[in-house]
Amino acid sequence: MSQSLSPSLKSHPIASQWIDFPTQTKVVLYSGKVELGQGISAALIQTLCCELGFSPDQVDLSAGDTGLTPDEGYTAGSQSVEVGIAAIRRVCAVVRNKYAEFASQHLNCKLEELSISQGKFISRFGNVTYKEISVSLPLNSIQVDDLQTPLFDSPMPAPIIVERLDLFNKFTTAGYIHDIEIKDMMHARILRGPHPDCKPLNLDIKALESLIGVDKVFVKNQFIALIGVDEERLIQALSKAKKMTQWTKPLAPVCKSIEELLTSQSSQSTVVVDEKGDTLATPRSNSNPTSTLKSLRQRYSRPYIAHASIGLVCALAQPSSDKKSLTIWSHSQGVFKLKEQIVKSLNLDMDKVRIIHSPGAGCYGHNAADDVAFDAALIANSLGIAVRVVWSREDELTQSPMGSASLVELSAQITQDGKISNWNAQIWSNTHLSRPGWGDGIQLLGYWNAFGDELKPIAKDVPLPTGGGLRNAIPPYSTNELRIEHHFIETSPVRVSALRSLGAHANVFAIESFMDELAEQIQMDPVQLRLINLKNERAKAVIKRVSEMAAWSMRGETGSSIGLGLGYSQYKNHAGHCAVVVQVELTHKVNVQKVWACVDAGQIVHRDGLINQIEGGIIQSLSWTLKECVDWDSNGITTSDWETYPILGFDEIPDIEIELIENTSDPSLGAGEVAAGPTAAALSNALSHAMGIKFRNMPYTTENVMKTIENSV
Repeated sequence: MSQSLSPSLKSHPIASQWIDFPTQTKVVLYSGKVELGQGISAALIQTLCCELGFSPDQVDLSAGDTGLTPDEGYTAGSQSVEVGIAAIRRVCAVVRNKYAEFASQHLNCKLEELSISQGKFISRFGNVTYKEISVSLPLNSIQVDDLQTPLFDSPMPAPIIVERLDLFNKFTTAGYIHDIEIKDMMHARILRGPHPDCKPLNLDIKALESLIGVDKVFVKNQFIALIGVDEERLIQALSKAKKMTQWTKPLAPVCKSIEELLTSQSSQSTVVVDEKGDTLATPRSNSNPTSTLKSLRQRYSRPYIAHASIGLVCALAQPSSDKKSLTIWSHSQGVFKLKEQIVKSLNLDMDKVRIIHSPGAGCYGHNAADDVAFDAALIANSLGIAVRVVWSREDELTQSPMGSASLVELSAQITQDGKISNWNAQIWSNTHLSRPGWGDGIQLLGYWNAFGDELKPIAKDVPLPTGGGLRNAIPPYSTNELRIEHHFIETSPVRVSALRSLGAHANVFAIESFMDELAEQIQMDPVQLRLINLKNERAKAVIKRVSEMAAWSMRGETGSSIGLGLGYSQYKNHAGHCAVVVQVELTHKVNVQKVWACVDAGQIVHRDGLINQIEGGIIQSLSWTLKECVDWDSNGITTSDWETYPILGFDEIPDIEIELIENTSDPSLGAGEVAAGPTAAALSNALSHAMGIKFRNMPYTTENVMKTIENSV
């Protein structure tokens, strides 16, 4: 077990902040990491069961409740295992250790004579429960942030594998936030235009009030809510209200290409040359290529991408009977940060607001879950009513934060024997993070609508080593000189924030596509080139293994219409390693036939959950890379439904084969976002292999592929 301390324990160092023993047979687990469809709830429960010796049916999990659970920040950045599970594991190990010592004295036996099962310490002289011990050794007296506390001298329970406990309700009954009903609940829909910056020109409140299904219209500046008791009629009324309302035109620039758009905007340039974001004058390594150099410079781009969750965002808010406190149900990834923002924006007392996380549609980034929670809070607090707010599909695709577009220009030199030198990268992008609680000010659309657009915070980016636009911009390959320049563009034609993997999707796509092009320059196999220039043995291992899985040695000739491509990265340059091979066939469109992936995420906590995360990341990345692109014109965002913003269909999901390399002696590494970049690169390289021409600009729709083919002739 790693002796490093989870950051969550620094702010919550007492055992009672994490677990409780309410009865002889029950244990309550408190966590700040929430279930987003990634299966973290099963991993949390499994960790507790394996450390304390309870069975899963004895565990009650409370996660993401600002009235009960520890504040662990956002459930984001592939840190639920690295941070959240690490915290739970240490808390439970410390408690087990101390309680085992007490049990051995109480039962008059040696530690090694004890066993643990069903929440009991058992010896041949009898047994004692955690609950009974807690009377004499209270959890609030146990410090869990002391690294000097030994963790290995008490009995270990038998390993337990926990299945996903959230799925049964999601498939059969009330498993989502949309299914919650509260007393005297009304429904609300927010009237918004085709772009977040649009404002109503001809608002006719009386006409809105006369619509069938509308019982009340709430207006606060540019915030307009239609409220009624009949949800179906209210949905119909919203459609009519949109047609009745004219909107100002946004100031979003309209350009022909992402390259033209991003390079034409003013930007702030920052130069970094190492993984910590420092600027160094010395070379990265001492290698000194002596053979003839070949030079290459290319540009790669990604468009703006929507979250496009199949389920709509939803929130509920209920004031107390005396209207002095407010309870909100939300599927936000950061309920504590959201609470701070709502308290500040509505001038409420911190101890009078409680936010309870409830599962919604999977988002993997900053979607509109926080915005809809503010919408509900504003209405409930202003009118003193219980309210449920759901956004429309159009609003999901036009008002939610998008993933930033990126343009990456790479140049380097390579020797005939594969040594790379003078690696230079230039990256253009907007911010990749504007979550509530990040930076200054209030990051909530409804707040800007209600209190003024001038209150929007100035966009900031995330510095390395975490990185936003620079995430994974540092290549994993050896090069004698390295220079990375980030052109940060403060303004954006659409609203942007965190989307799964942030800048890593575009940066890894560019780096790994560029590696294939470098390999072609010297007629070297792409796998061989990577292995020559990698020093990390774990990186080499996943590449070698995925190559074997995909029978890379049998790879056909370039231009045969069937292509095989590879992509690799270590997420954030310090988390999980992932290598992906994609096989495509080009007919009237790009058909992804099969995907192979090999991942090293260190010690595996929950194997099924890890595989599901990798599969989901592969599918999402295929959809981004093949299909997805936010578009707009002078009136607003035009990709506002599934026809104009298609995502990968269930019938288009290829066969996916995943293999995990476990290093049990190493700490667990974040893996929720490891597959995004490698999958995009592998798909692009496979397409280039199939056609014999280079593809560098996502998405690879049939129309874009045909244009690339025509331009290559």
